[in-house]
Amino acid sequence: MSINTSESLINDLFSVGAHYAFSKSRRHPSAKPFIFGAKNGTEIFDLEKTVTQLEEIKKYVEKFASEGKTMLFVSSKPEARQAIIDAATIAGQPYVTDRWVGGTITNFSQMKKRVQKLEELKKRREKGDLSMYTKKERLLIDREIDALEHRFGGITEMEQIPHALFIVDTRDEPIAVHEATMRNIPIVALLGSDCDASKTIKSVFANDSARRSIEFIVNEIAAAFKKGAARAPRKTVTPEGVTSQRSSVVISRAGEKTEATPRDTKDGVRFVRAGDTRGKSESGRVVRGGRDGSQRPPRTLRA
Repeated sequence: MSINTSESLINDLFSVGAHYAFSKSRRHPSAKPFIFGAKNGTEIFDLEKTVTQLEEIKKYVEKFASEGKTMLFVSSKPEARQAIIDAATIAGQPYVTDRWVGGTITNFSQMKKRVQKLEELKKRREKGDLSMYTKKERLLIDREIDALEHRFGGITEMEQIPHALFIVDTRDEPIAVHEATMRNIPIVALLGSDCDASKTIKSVFANDSARRSIEFIVNEIAAAFKKGAARAPRKTVTPEGVTSQRSSVVISRAGEKTEATPRDTKDGVRFVRAGDTRGKSESGRVVRGGRDGSQRPPRTLRA
């Protein structure tokens, strides 16, 4: 990063009030190296270090997105909600701006059922299938849809556990941090001076309470993610980092590999039990081979 670019970014951060921290009594020890000084009882962040942290996060997020991975944007702070929604929309990623529902990551299968129920109710309402209910019942269903939309509306497109979390103020999202830590999911975060940086893989210390400061930093990260996602290959990456690719090889019943045909397999690979030597007799009936590989006639009922 050039000196002019660094100075421009520092000026932008200063203009949005990103340099304001909390009082010294609220400061977490991990934030001490990033404090420049204090004024009227309020500590001030060193914006040169803030710029360095922000550039490191942008490089990490860009590389992360270029690998085709997903990132969940999280913050339930009122001053950060709209910024999170806008940034996640730009990046094309899921988001959570309401209270974090316990089990969103650690019990993803059950959480997904709630999302499916939301989608089902919305489809039924659009098709007019709810007209069969009374006015009061429709009102209760509408309220349920609104409640589900409020909690799960941002993760309806999330088909699997996210590969990383971006959190504004980890102190305000302890359950999300705990679940991500349990699943070894990396956390990228915007932290205030009262937050613990040891629970994140990448973080930037800046004002996490002012709307303009949050919006500026979150948009910078979203733009970096979008830039990296444009280079992402068209492949699926699991949370463990394993790329799933389709194969044109079928494991035959005799244990030999043969070329697949459209009828042989659904997803490109067919798995069979070891030693299974099932075949067909001359009459076309299915028979089962013996241990020596020889065929034996099908069983017949005794009189």
